Order: sequence, then structure tokens, then C-alpha cells
Amino acid sequence: MAPKFRDGDAVVAFNGKWVSYAHTLFAALAFIGALLVGLKLHFHKIVQNEYYGYPDEWFPSVSATIGDRYPERSVFQIFIAITSGPRFALVFLWYVLSARPNATLPKFVAATGLFRTLTCGGWTYVTSTDDHDWHDIFMISYLVATLPWTLGCLALSPNNRRAIKYRKIFASLFFGTLVPLIYYFIQHKVHKVPGAYTKYAFFEWSLIVFDVGFDAVTALDFEAFELVVRDVKGVSRGQFKTEADSVIATQKDKPIGNTFGEGFSWSEAIDAVADIYNGFVFWSIFTSLPLLVWYFPLWHMGISGYEVFVLSVASPLLLAIPSLRSLATRNAHVIQFLSLVGLLAFTVQHPVYRLFTVGLGAALGCLAWSAAFYGDRDNKGRLEARISAFAIGLLTSSVAKYAFKTNNPIWPTMHAANGGWNKLGLFLAILASIRSSRRRSVGGGDYFSHSGKKGSAVLAALGVGGVVFAMHSLLSDSSTMISWVWEGFPVRGPIQVPHGTVTHLVMGAGLVFGLFYPGLAGSWTAFGIGSLGAAVLTCYSHWFGFYGGLVLAFYVMAVTPVIFTSAIHHAPATTFGLGALAWVFQALFHVWVVAYAFVPGGPLVREHTDWLMVVMMLFIGVGVFSASVTNSASTRKQFVTPSGRRQRSYFLYVVAGLQLLSMVVAFLRFPTNDYVPYHKDDKVVTAGIWTIHFSLDNDMWSSEQRQIQLLREAEVDIIGLLESDTQRIIMGNRDSTIVLAEELGMYVDYGPGPNKHTWGAALLSKFPILNSTHHLLPSPVGELAPAIHATLDMYGELVDVVVFHSGQEEDPEDRRLQSEYLANLMGSSPRPMILLSYLVTKPLEGNYNTYVSERSGMKDIDPTDWDRWCEYILYKKLKRTGYARISRSSITDTELQLGKFVIGQAESDSDVRIPEEMVPEGLRFPALFRGQGVRGHRYHVFDEPRYFQ
Repeated sequence: MAPKFRDGDAVVAFNGKWVSYAHTLFAALAFIGALLVGLKLHFHKIVQNEYYGYPDEWFPSVSATIGDRYPERSVFQIFIAITSGPRFALVFLWYVLSARPNATLPKFVAATGLFRTLTCGGWTYVTSTDDHDWHDIFMISYLVATLPWTLGCLALSPNNRRAIKYRKIFASLFFGTLVPLIYYFIQHKVHKVPGAYTKYAFFEWSLIVFDVGFDAVTALDFEAFELVVRDVKGVSRGQFKTEADSVIATQKDKPIGNTFGEGFSWSEAIDAVADIYNGFVFWSIFTSLPLLVWYFPLWHMGISGYEVFVLSVASPLLLAIPSLRSLATRNAHVIQFLSLVGLLAFTVQHPVYRLFTVGLGAALGCLAWSAAFYGDRDNKGRLEARISAFAIGLLTSSVAKYAFKTNNPIWPTMHAANGGWNKLGLFLAILASIRSSRRRSVGGGDYFSHSGKKGSAVLAALGVGGVVFAMHSLLSDSSTMISWVWEGFPVRGPIQVPHGTVTHLVMGAGLVFGLFYPGLAGSWTAFGIGSLGAAVLTCYSHWFGFYGGLVLAFYVMAVTPVIFTSAIHHAPATTFGLGALAWVFQALFHVWVVAYAFVPGGPLVREHTDWLMVVMMLFIGVGVFSASVTNSASTRKQFVTPSGRRQRSYFLYVVAGLQLLSMVVAFLRFPTNDYVPYHKDDKVVTAGIWTIHFSLDNDMWSSEQRQIQLLREAEVDIIGLLESDTQRIIMGNRDSTIVLAEELGMYVDYGPGPNKHTWGAALLSKFPILNSTHHLLPSPVGELAPAIHATLDMYGELVDVVVFHSGQEEDPEDRRLQSEYLANLMGSSPRPMILLSYLVTKPLEGNYNTYVSERSGMKDIDPTDWDRWCEYILYKKLKRTGYARISRSSITDTELQLGKFVIGQAESDSDVRIPEEMVPEGLRFPALFRGQGVRGHRYHVFDEPRYFQ
């Protein structure tokens, strides 16, 4: 009998758990029904992927099951449509269950649930076969929304032990499954391992089970509802406490209670976002300064004088003047606004004046942040917000570079033509600066810790310099540490995409740990673990070395709040001014270890990155020592002040959002590896050598997009890039080679990493790289000479390719030893070979006769080309058909040289040239570069390509 209530009899009533039951049942029928029908009718077709079929692959993926074939696609769509009704009801009931007066989180979770439902319909009814892009957009949106939905449901769970237990289990299984899922997808997509996609499919189906299971747990909560709709227990009236309420009530003095127990304010959330954007702007200007400084010694091939601009970051030394310190502290927001001049530098065309502009912006930025830190010393909540904004600003900068493929979109080396978003970045910076200026730093007199003790100001300054250098040199780009541990093919460690996301996750986790547990983060145990991570990163490669790097990244982000909280107890001119000088010292050390041949005293630290890492950790260590005295009376309760309870949650929300964005970027950038040579039907290989000058063009603009355009138009299948290592502070910690590889659809070996102390050599190929080895050739006096020796699968034939950069002209003995080493290396291979090189020798003279010799077995692509000194293409056991030289325009200082080879034909001993009319169309160089060419690129020296019999 239907129950009665004051407005009359209810027509029907049923328990709320049946909504969950219906949702679970129809969702299960949709997936299981499609799977059974697919296995019955189209088993061999749905287990087939782009590489393998049955019996290597014997279980279908979710997408192949529900979207590729009729009638299983229809079975799935019918039942998933029926599921939508219970799904909307489930989201509604969850909101009714969790809603409380003045609470914003339940509304946010409900909106997320509706969004997930709608995007589920998107990827369900728009399959990858229908529209691959929109299917991926809906799918990514669904997966991104899963994290806030899951965490929100956990936070709002009623105090039902059984339901909470199952939610935690399903949530842990869901997110834990992502790790093997990604692993096996990489094994399938990158390494093409037979059977890997079947294993991937099992984990993909497991995600479905855990996702549906997580929502099925609502049946245990909806038992409190009877759908008339009437709340028989009063949980929707706020009479029952949620799990979050219980935690806050019993743990109100603990970080989680302080963080999530104070409601939500859009105004304060916007304040937090503005502060973080200000941090992003600071890091953007700060990291661009060394890149602009580097342009000048790069062109002068030595000290230029403009290096003095790195000292602009030492502007906090001016705070030693009492009147200026007082003025800066009270008007830090004004100085911060003026520092935005650094973002206007993209409007300055002349490189020298652009450097001046950025130097001024960096000086004002460092002064503003130092004054702001010091001015907030009496307000612990505001100080924590300032430190959080500073650290998350770095994370934001790294994620932005990840999203924009290695370049920060608001750097002064960017503009609209090469992908810059400078105008939008400047507009948002102005808004953020104005917003943040509403809350000014108004610190009073000197501040003492509760114990009345302060550690050493000098040691605190070294700690600031050490931690900022670690953040800058290792964490400002997610691929830097990956480059440190890369050793070539086959892949035995992380790759830039997708594993750059792991770096971001660890950075965020480290900062959160440091905010919640400053005592642990500032302990000697943590320092020891961080030092061990630094040692592992420095001394090991592949995954083990990367794990060490992750430990170090976690520690550096965690110890940052500890170091900065200690530093503000001292005079800012000492801690931040001297700290900036400590950063300058390490940055120069960072350059000297590789540029030793061009700088005074360089041989003293030649190839000693290990020494640099020791100095960095010692600086951080003495900073921790000072902090252990200064912060000795600080407790976790004191650190998390009432005024900072809500604001911390907003910063954590931004961190979570950045992590989600990083994962989305990784998905969108994941390499497809479906690369096709330009003239596969003719079995032609176009190989090139190019010195790219660290991807800065002659006018100080980032040149990646111009390189991509030229290489695409020249139809290059294999390219050796020299001067390609941009993973240093002075090169902006960029990863230019991965940008070229992704845009051009090529495999890439990045070459020896920055810890190998070379200027870089990289190999990009349309053909699979089966194996590659990195070599550092004998260089007893001058710069190290890097080489890559790789074996490629060219149209089914194994061909070796060597990319090599010889030492400089001033060191003839180095170059002689290197020529002998390389001749022996090339002569040891019985396979066909192409050398793409920078030899520093005249044709037919000196070391040329060692490279082109019986010992090496190599031949010159055109012995009659007398006008060469640096770039050479050599070959053996291949049919050479063409040779061309394309002018560089203003991209770099070196031309692009190209050679064409035909695979599968016998090598010719003739150097007789033939006219282009006798050459088949597929073997010709593009006509685009004849005459005046395009954009300053044309065939030059002999004004046309050369073709051979």
C-alpha cells in the first residue's frame, strides 16, 4: 500500500536503491551484450588491430566492440540509451542526498555528473569510425570529469562505512588500472609488441567494470530514500553528517580539516587563480632571460658582454636600502605590475633591445616577489598563498610548455607567426595583476620566530638559490629529466610524451606534501632521500634514473615552502639578493660544464655535472639547516592559520586541474607511429643534415615552425640535426626535436642528453629506428663530439645511419682522433650506411681522407663539390641518385644539405651526372626551391640539384 503524507496519498513508492540497480543492470547489458554478440559474429574482425590479428590478439578492445560492427554497435547503443534515464536519476538523487545549506561542492559534483552523462552519450553515439576527432573529444572530456566526480563522491559520502569502503576500493582500482593500461598501450603503439593490445583490452574492460561498480555503490546510500519522492531519514535536510563532516569534526586541527571544511567562495578562488597566474608570468619572464642572453655568445662564439644581464635577477640586493625596502614592501603590487614590461618584449624587433626589455622585466619581477614575500612575513596565511602561487606558477609554466610543444607561449622569442599567444598572455597578466593588487603586503618591523631564534641568513640565502636553481634547471620543462636518462632505441625508459605527465604529477604531489607536512619535508630524512634521488638521476639511465629524478622533483617541490618560510625571517636583501647570486653562480656552472672550450676557467669544471648536482644539494641542505632553527617552534597547526584554511583548497584545486590538463595533453600528443616516407612506391630515401643553432633564428625568434615547414617541403625522410640540445637553462629547457618529430610524423632519437656535455645531435626518421647507440668521441682538449649510430628498417632492408658533429677548428688533434674513431665505427658495420655529419675539413684534404677511405668504406655523395667545410653526406652500399644544397634563409647559420638514395638497387661506382629530365618523377627534388625559391630558401652553390647515374 502506498504511504500517506500531509498532501495526500502517494500513487506509487519504491526504494531509491532500485535506481542504482537499474543503472548497473542496463549499463552491464549494454557492454556485455555488445561483447557477446561481437565475439559470436565478428570475433576475428574485432580483435584485429593495425599491426596484428588472431592468434596474436585474441580479445577485443572496448572501442572495437561497441563501435565498429553491426549489430553489436546497435545492441550497445540501445541499452546505453535506456541507461541514461537511471543515470540522470542517480545524479539527481546523489545531489539530494549530499546537498547542505551554503555548500557549493554538492552542486559542483552534480554538474560534473550531468556533464559526464552527456559526454558519455557523445562518445557512445559518435564512434571513432564516424568522426575520430569528436569521439576523442567526448571521450577525453568524460575521463577528465571522472576524477572530480570520484573525489567529490568520496568527499560527500554519508557516514556509511560499507559504502565508503567499496567506493575507495573501486576508485583505487580505477585509477590504479590506468598505469598498466597506459603501459600496454605504449607497448602496442610504440613498440608494436604482439599481444600487447589484448592485455590493454583487458585493462580497458576493467575500467568499465570499476566505473560502473563505483556508481553501483550508491545503492547502499539510496536505501535511505523512498521514491515518492520522500526522505524517510532526513538526510537531505542536513540532519546526518557526511564522511567529510565526520573527518572535519574529529580532525579539525589536521590539515585536511582546515583545508576542506570552510566552504567555497568564488571571489577567493579567483584571487588564488590570479596569484598563480602572476607566478606563471614571473617564471615565464625569468626562464626567458637566459635564453635571450644565450643568443649573443652563440653568435659571437664566445663571451659577448651581454652575459652581464643575468645579474638583473639580483635586484633584491637593492632592498638593503631601508627606504627602498619600505617602499618596495608597501608597493610590491605596483612593481609587479611594472614587471609586465617583460611580456611586451615580443613587440621589440631588435635582439639587443629585446634583451634589455626582458632584463628590466626580470629585475622588477624578482624585486616584486622578494618584497612581497618579506611583506607577508606577519601573515602566515598570505605567506603560504604567496609561496604556493610561486611554486604552482612553475608547474603552470611547465604544463603550458607541454601543451604548446616545448615553447612557453608568452616568451619573448614567440610571436603570432611561430605559435605565440603573447597578446592574450599580456591581457590576462594585466587582469591578474590588478586583481591581486587588492590585497597588499603590509608587513611591519623585523619578524622573529616563536622561539626567538633565527638560523643563518647566508645559509637561508643559499637554500633559496639552490631550490630555485633546481626548479629552473630540472623542473621548468617536463622532458628535461627524461632527456637525462635517454640512451637510444630500443626504448628502455620514459619518453617525453606521455611520461612528461608523470613529472607534473610528482611535482604537484611534492608541493601538496610540503604544504601539509612541512616538518617532514624539512627533515634531514627527506633531504637524504632527495639527495639519493639526485645521485640516481646523475649516475643512472633508463627507468631507474628517471625514478631518481622523480624522487628529486618531489623533494624539491616539497622543501620549497620550508625554505621560503625560513627565508622571510631575515633581511630580504640577504636571503633573496644573495640567493639570486647563488642562482647565478649555479647557472654559470651549468653552462661552464659544457661550454668549457669557450669560457675562462672552463677546463676546471669540464664535464662535471656531478659536481654541480653536489653543489645544488649542498645549497639546499644548508638552507634546510637554517630552516630547522628558524622554524623550530613552528607547528603544523600554526602554519595552517584560520585565514588560510579556505585559500589552500583553491590552490589545490588548481593543482588538480593542471594535472588533468597535463594528462589530456599527453593523450592528444601521444605518438601515432603511422609514419610514411614521401615516395614509398619508388623506395626513395631523402636524407639530410642541418645545424639548427639551438632553434633560435638569426633574429632571436624560436625557429621550430620554420624548420618544420622547410623539412616538409623538402620531403625529408631522414634528418640529422646538430646543435640540437636545448635542455639547459641557457637554451630555455626546451625539447625542439620532439616538436619536429611530432609535426613531421617521424621517429626521433634525441641523442646524448644534457648530462653528457655536448651541444647535441639528433636523428629523425620516417623509418622505424630498430636500434641506436650514442657515442662520445675522443676530445682531449676541445668540445665533446657526439655521434648517433642507428639501424633503420628502410622498406624491409636494414640500413645504418650515423649522425656526427666533429670538434671545433681550433683543436686539430681532437678532430684527427675523432676521424679515426668514426672511420673504425663505420667500417665495422657490414650494412649499407649513410653518414650525416659536420666534419670541419676541406674536401679531399686532411681528415676527409680518413672519413672517405677503405677503412670506413664510405664514399662522398659528391666529391666534386669543393665548397664545403662543415656539412658532409657520405654513404656506402647504396644507390645514390641525387644531391642538393638548400639555403637557410634566416633560420640558422648553416644550410640544409640533402641526398637521395634508392633502396634495393646496387651501388654505382660512377660519378657521372645526368640531367633532371632523365630522372623519374619520384626521384627528383622538389621544384619549389628552384630560382628564387620560397621564403629565402633556394637551391644554391650550384643553383640546382645534382643527379647521378
